Order: sequence, then structure tokens, then C-alpha cells
Amino acid sequence: MRWTAYPIGFRVKNLDNEQFIFNHLKFKVLIHEHEDTGIGSVIGTGDAFDAIPSGGPKNNSGFLVVGFEVLPCSVLHDQAVIGKRKIYDILPDVACDMEAERLQPVKKGVPITFSYEVVFEKSDIRWPSRWDAYLKMEGARVHWFSILNSLMVIAFLAGIVFVIFLRTVRRDLTKYEELDKEAQAQMNEELSGWKLVVGDVFRAPPHSQLLCIMVGDGVQITGMAVVSILFAAFGFMSPASRGMLLTGMVLLYLFLGIAAGYVACRLWRTLKAGDSTGWRSIAWRVACFFPGIAFTILTLLNFLLWGSDSTGAIPISLFFILLALWFCISVPLTLFGGFLGVRAEHIQFPVRTNQIPRQIPRQKYPSWLLVLGAGMLPFGTLFIELFFIMSSLWMGRVYYVFGFLFVVLILLAIVCAEVSLVLTYMHLCMEDWRWWWKAFFSSGSVALYVFLYSINYMVFDLHILGGTVSILLYIGYSLLMVLAILLSTGTVGFLTSFYFVHYLFSSVKLD
Repeated sequence: MRWTAYPIGFRVKNLDNEQFIFNHLKFKVLIHEHEDTGIGSVIGTGDAFDAIPSGGPKNNSGFLVVGFEVLPCSVLHDQAVIGKRKIYDILPDVACDMEAERLQPVKKGVPITFSYEVVFEKSDIRWPSRWDAYLKMEGARVHWFSILNSLMVIAFLAGIVFVIFLRTVRRDLTKYEELDKEAQAQMNEELSGWKLVVGDVFRAPPHSQLLCIMVGDGVQITGMAVVSILFAAFGFMSPASRGMLLTGMVLLYLFLGIAAGYVACRLWRTLKAGDSTGWRSIAWRVACFFPGIAFTILTLLNFLLWGSDSTGAIPISLFFILLALWFCISVPLTLFGGFLGVRAEHIQFPVRTNQIPRQIPRQKYPSWLLVLGAGMLPFGTLFIELFFIMSSLWMGRVYYVFGFLFVVLILLAIVCAEVSLVLTYMHLCMEDWRWWWKAFFSSGSVALYVFLYSINYMVFDLHILGGTVSILLYIGYSLLMVLAILLSTGTVGFLTSFYFVHYLFSSVKLD
């Protein structure tokens, strides 16, 4: 089997579970001949571009390392021969046949000699293709199954949306517009469903400030995710530097503060019917809501690492760098985006809101139950790819199929939009005009299932965690990921439902 690592040792059941150790490594270094044309060439290493200078007026040739393979063996060395040699002396050829009598056991009093051998082998792999071994992940069929599964869910939901638009909404609107005023007045008394909440559908929701803040942060996170994965899919994020992806995401998040401030403050002004009072407070809270929570979680986790004397703790200098980036770049850009959002014309509601709220009929079942259950459909499009992402984060496995990930991200956004639209229409048909938060959480509830999946992954798949600190670190980072998913998917669903409701009631003619 081809792994990206190898175990330290193994057990043999036929030999009374005796333990053996891999003490000999066979390195095969793959090299490709490089021809110098006298001009010099440039090669990318991921962190920067390195120039191979010209060796002189004549064409020179050399070799570039384009890969290596390691074969671990367990070899019982002859201690009589080993005793006469010093460290780094050349040993006779080692046979890696893995016969039981020639394996190196792990026993008290039995010495262990570690050795290695190196073989250089010419390869047809060219320098630009040296990372293809990592890009060719096994199980591509599983990724295609994930995409196919998502397409089936999308087709099912698209059919429901099609029925809503063409058979229900269009038919009702056509009948309503063809009637004269007297017939309309008579029909108003017999109306049922979404047409009855026309005077309350755009009533400002409770905690409207928090909704604007979460939608603004959701736009910022969604934009960061889409652009980062798109760049990675086109190969701009080199596998040679895994930190490049994280650095790019942080920089994109900082500069997308303009979009977050714009959307949040424009939505706030829309809910206040054009009144821009308090927009600075909204912009400040957008700039501090998600980064503040993330910074608090990272600080608490870092204290755990410091208390454990771990080398994985973030140095205090990096904390000050992050704070400087936050308050010197992200906050000013978010305030500037909020200023642009206030200057832009607010979205005018197509119908007037009544002064007295309409009483909502008693429902047969809690509407929040339907909202929480709706997250299962977006999670169904995500969970297969989520397994590979979790394995890359926690098991050290390589994940570079960003093309699949980008397709799954687009399909997830489509499913979230359709789920939120369908549930919003269902709530309006039940004469429930409190659709704002339900539209947000109907698609954002996928975060709940992601968190439950992460707990399941920790219990059944992640056996390397040992001790309370490791478990707390895992849960802390999982909560941070879940919060980002909640804001992103909830924003996609909310904005889709908002424009659907605006389009639906703008088509109704009322005196």
C-alpha cells in the first residue's frame, strides 16, 4: 500500500502477538535530468520562485529531485558484524524479505540497530509535475458519488421550487390581477395562505441588529471561502507550502470587510425604512463579532497549550500581529464598507406594514422543528467531502482535490438557497410572517449536523487523541469551524429568501 507515512512497528498474530519494529529504510530518490540552455530557467517551489542560473556559455546538464519513496523493513542485523563497525559505516546489502526469523523483535535486552540505504533512480517525472503523486488521491469515485448525490438533492428541491413558482405563485397572481376591485375585495375575505400576511411580512424581526451583523459576517466568510478554494483549484496555492492557503484566507477575510460592512449596514438601513442612525455601531460590531469569538477561542486554546508546555502554542508576537491586522486593516475597511452601504439607496419594501401585528394561527407542530430538520439536506451534500477534510486536518493526510471541493461548495450553496426558499414559502402559507430568523437558520442548521459529525469523528475515527487537553483543542477548533459554517450557510439562505419574498409581494397589486 502507498501511504504518506508508515507505522513504527507491527504485530504478528501467528507468533503469539510478538512485536517487531521497522529499523531499516530503503530510500528511492527519483531524479530528472535538467538541461541548461545557457539562459537559465525559473522553477516554482511554492514559497517563491528559484532561478537555476546558467552555468556558462555551454549547455550544462544536471539532475533535479522530483520525488522519493520509502520502503520500511524489519531486519535482524548480525550483531557480530555490527559490533565491528562504527556509525555511518557502509553495511552489506540488506534483504527486505520480511521472513519471520529475520525480523527485528522488540524485546528487553535485545539491541536494535537502525540503518538505511539510498538508491537514485532516473524518472520521467518533470519538475512541474513533481507534486502529482500527492494530487492523485485514492477514492476519486467517492468524490464523484458525493457530487452525484448533491445533484440529486438539488434536482429534487429544484422541482419543488419550480412547482411553487409556476403552479402556485404564478397562478394565484394571475387570478388575483384579473379580478376587478369588487371581486378583489370579496376575494380578500376568502384569501388564505401567504397573501394574508401582506401587511406583516416585512415587519422588522426581533434582534434585527444581531441579524444584520451575522449576515454581514456571513458574506465575508462566504466570499473568503469561495475565492480561496477557487484559487486553490486553479493551482495558485502550491502544495509545497501548506501555510499559503491559510495565509491567503486570512488576507482575503481582512479585505472582504468592505463587503461585510456594506451588506450589514444596507440591510440595517432597509429594516429601518431608510433611517441610517446607528450604522457605525453596526459596522463596529460586524468587525468584532466573528473575529472576537475566534480570537477568544484561540486565546483559551493557547493557554491550554502553554500550560502543557507544547511547541504548538502560538507565540505572543503572532498574537500582536493578528491584533494589528484586525484593528488596522479589517476594522477600518468594515467601517468604510458600512459608509458605502449607508450611502447606497436602501431596498424599498413593495407593501406597507400594518401598525398592529397580525395574530399567527396556532400550528400543529413547532416550526423550529422543521427548521432544524432542514439542515439534513445541505449536510447530505457535504458529509462525504467533510470526511476527507477532517482527515487532512487531524490525521495528517494530504488533501489537494480542491476542484472537487469547489464544486461541492457551489452545490452546497444552491441546496442552502433552495431549502431556505421552500421553508420560507411554507411558513408564509401557514400565515407565519416571522420568516427572517427561520430563513437564516433553515439553511444554517447544517452547522448543527457538522458539529454532531465532528463529535462522531472524534469518538470513532480519531483514536490518536489522548488526554483532556487534546480533546478540548479538538472541540474548540470544531466549534470555530461550526460557527463559520453557520454564518456562511445561514447568510446564503437568508439572502435568497429575502429576494424571493421581495419578488413575491412586489407582484401583488394592492390599494
